[in-house]
Amino acid sequence: MPHFSVHIREEALDGTVEPKLISALTDAVGTVYGKEFRRLVGVDLIGIPQHRRGIGGIPTDNDAPLVTLSMREAAYHLPEIPDAPARLVATTTDAMAVVLGEAVRKQVIVTIVGVPDGRTGVAGTVA
Repeated sequence: MPHFSVHIREEALDGTVEPKLISALTDAVGTVYGKEFRRLVGVDLIGIPQHRRGIGGIPTDNDAPLVTLSMREAAYHLPEIPDAPARLVATTTDAMAVVLGEAVRKQVIVTIVGVPDGRTGVAGTVA
């Protein structure tokens, strides 16, 4: 299952942004893998209070979202989906910019994590 963890400044989450981000990130994966894949996408939005976020050694009030997408490694190497990691980075960044504003684009960091076969599980069983 594709899973997003988004660390973002708490103040950017105002009750209206959350459903938009969840939908946009889900759509980002669907754009790369197909609409039927959307139902598998999980999203966690993790708010970080302003005074607990720093860049370059100093606290910042910049929205600099750190987005991690993890899923099985094999999904990044499907022959029918060339350049999947690059496409996911692009669509994820686009999703963040659409919801939070174009100014955030240059601050978005996207990390794609591949989980090797046999290292995930569902309902207590290795998947």
